[in-house]
Amino acid sequence: MSGEMRTFGYLCPKCGKTVTAARSVFALEASNAEIECGCGESALRAEFDGERYRFYVPCGLCGETHTAACPPERVLRGATALGCAKSKQFCCFIGPEGTVEKNLRELEILAEKEKRQESEGGEAFLDSVIMYEVLSELKDIASRENGITCGCGGVQYGMEIRRSAVDLICRRCGAKLRVPAATDRDLDDLCCHMKLVIPGTPTSTERT
Repeated sequence: MSGEMRTFGYLCPKCGKTVTAARSVFALEASNAEIECGCGESALRAEFDGERYRFYVPCGLCGETHTAACPPERVLRGATALGCAKSKQFCCFIGPEGTVEKNLRELEILAEKEKRQESEGGEAFLDSVIMYEVLSELKDIASRENGITCGCGGVQYGMEIRRSAVDLICRRCGAKLRVPAATDRDLDDLCCHMKLVIPGTPTSTERT
């Protein structure tokens, strides 16, 4: 079992991005672990005292840091989730990579929905089901080799979820591709694409 990997995931309360990282069971049994967001403003910490794991979880729902204690069997086998006492929702996931990523997508939608409802006082998305399906399809496209790229040559991108669309933004040049996410037609159109290209412009030193 020591060669197995466990994936940890949470939603950063500072920048709003999902954070995932894998650690081997061997490493988790041997020492403490820390998983930091790329923004540098939050980190999930795990400490093991030989009997139980204690987690310090930055919560993307309420903004606080929660603590939780778990026996090794919950952490090193199967899948588990840690909850936010304020929102009564799960805010951290541990388990196989695919399971963690699926739950994080749902958490990201939930957090965005609550944030929009607070600021706008209405429904966060025009159609929550379509939005979830579009985000799942984007995840599938991104998992393919060069699935989401930019015309400038960049391969790193950010994502902004809006009420009826998702914006893919190139981290290299800032170009944006808006993916509609409001109707069945929007979802059908996206499913027709094996790859997506953000309309960035190549620099003069790059060949097209």
